[in-house]
Amino acid sequence: MSEIEIFYNELPNEECGVFGVINVKNASEVMYYGLHSLQHRGQEGCGIISSNTEAFYKIRGEGLVTEVFNEQNLKNLEGNMAIGHVRYSTSGGGGIENVQPFLFRHHTGDFALCHNGNLVNSKELKHQLENQGSIFQSTSDTEIFAHLIKKDKQTNRLEAIKSALNKIEGAFAFLAMSQDKLYIMRDKNSLRPLSLGKLNGGYVVSSETCAFEVIGATFVRDINPGEILIIDQDGNFKSDYYAKKTYKNMCAMEYIYFSRPDSDIEGTNVHSSRKEAGRILAKEAPVDCDIIIGVPDSSISAAVGFSEELNIPNEMGLIKNKYVGRTFIAPSQHLREKGVKMKLSPIRSIVENKRICLVDDSIVRGTTSKKIIKMLKDAGALEVHMRIASPPITHPCFYGVDTSTYEELISSRHTVDEVREIIGADSLAFISKEGILKAVNRDKMCLSCFSGKYPTYIYQNLEEANKDGKF
Repeated sequence: MSEIEIFYNELPNEECGVFGVINVKNASEVMYYGLHSLQHRGQEGCGIISSNTEAFYKIRGEGLVTEVFNEQNLKNLEGNMAIGHVRYSTSGGGGIENVQPFLFRHHTGDFALCHNGNLVNSKELKHQLENQGSIFQSTSDTEIFAHLIKKDKQTNRLEAIKSALNKIEGAFAFLAMSQDKLYIMRDKNSLRPLSLGKLNGGYVVSSETCAFEVIGATFVRDINPGEILIIDQDGNFKSDYYAKKTYKNMCAMEYIYFSRPDSDIEGTNVHSSRKEAGRILAKEAPVDCDIIIGVPDSSISAAVGFSEELNIPNEMGLIKNKYVGRTFIAPSQHLREKGVKMKLSPIRSIVENKRICLVDDSIVRGTTSKKIIKMLKDAGALEVHMRIASPPITHPCFYGVDTSTYEELISSRHTVDEVREIIGADSLAFISKEGILKAVNRDKMCLSCFSGKYPTYIYQNLEEANKDGKF
């Protein structure tokens, strides 16, 4: 069994993950396990800020949750409320100064803040704030939101938050924490998932529900689009909305690739939706082959559905080196190419002399698909047909995913048959946009990377995306 190195500069990277705890004893310990459950959403850095109602306590660092936190330093995070963050750098880049949560000191009251997503009008807002005297300590668009709150002349914090939220545009799930309250905010298009759970008389909030099972919390509900939910130290709730019009435009890639299979997104289990996508893909583009192989790990569910629908054996023809982890979540192309790589090994006895249907969740740049197909054929596969459980990615994403230019997207420049030829597949087919909507049991969600129809105006990113003259 031979092994080759696959450089994962192909795959789209996740945004970030946020987690909050209030009215739970030893909140930082719960936070540790919550963030660990969200580690797949970002590996560049992580942080926790806690409060005991009298003071804030902060630990941030670059690296994994298990590298930044330990039993000793968690004890320094006092209090029964906390917010935390795992980071993959999107807007603003990397570095310790951009690791969240941020802590802001102000005479009207200190507060902590963290954010999942991306603000598409960050450049314009930052220029405005700097002209008004604001000085930024990071290059993260999250800090912009804090400045907008503090620049507001209203003395009521909730009204200041609502005013600030109405100035920003994009995809976001914000957690803010004063010394005695937790503020939970979701964008009016609900592009990013955010859910509330109950634990030991207190509450937790998470980017994904998979964290609830790990810590023993019970799912309560999803945070609504445009909602501001406030929970105080006595467990009192206050729900308000910053937008009159709200929409259910969940990002399709959360179902297809980003979220863990054991998470539920707005009532739909991720594994089940991926499996159903595989079934639909098999109906739309059946293939005559001997075995089905899913590309580990996020494509395994779709491969199961594809196999069951066609009654063709689903085999483990590719093995991923588990000890490497999801190291493709790197902040720069330089790091991806130089050292951040995954290792996949074909099982020769499984693939040799077989006609294979390779099921994957997406094709972004095409480089990884090409390498995997070559690897399988070098191991003796007679044919490799590729089936993709998402539509072709033809347009950039500006909402926190690192596909921000047309140049990066092979399907923006080539037809399906041209892509097939480039990657060396014997045949290639993608699920339809109608098929992916049916798989997740929705009549609407954000399909902008497949259609070019964005749920928000995209401001300065039009120019950034237009490097090859598409607009």
